[in-house]
Amino acid sequence: MKIDTRPRHENAPRPKEKSAPQFLQWLRGRRCACGGNYADCGGKIEAAHVPDPATKGIGTKSSDRYAIPLSHWCHSLQHNLGWPTFAASYLDGREPRAMAEAYWKAWPGRGKWEAKNG
Repeated sequence: MKIDTRPRHENAPRPKEKSAPQFLQWLRGRRCACGGNYADCGGKIEAAHVPDPATKGIGTKSSDRYAIPLSHWCHSLQHNLGWPTFAASYLDGREPRAMAEAYWKAWPGRGKWEAKNG
């Protein structure tokens, strides 16, 4: 039996207009969006991408501008439960996409990023 040992092809890079690494870095410095109201909430803050039909494609995440800060525990739980259940139970029913838009508008580097990337 012959085994293919060639490296896998790499995924296509994220389009420039979907990528905002400085925003994600800023987002990781915020508090968990669930407010730390749960005993298990903890760990490093991660950028959790919320669904956005306009920027999400098959096998790709939404644009970085549609992300909220979640602790590692909350982010893992969100993946297990799915956004609707997670939002109802852990975000007090707040709409994740609206929260992401609020974080995007609060980011100090937004104007510069939008001028460069449209």
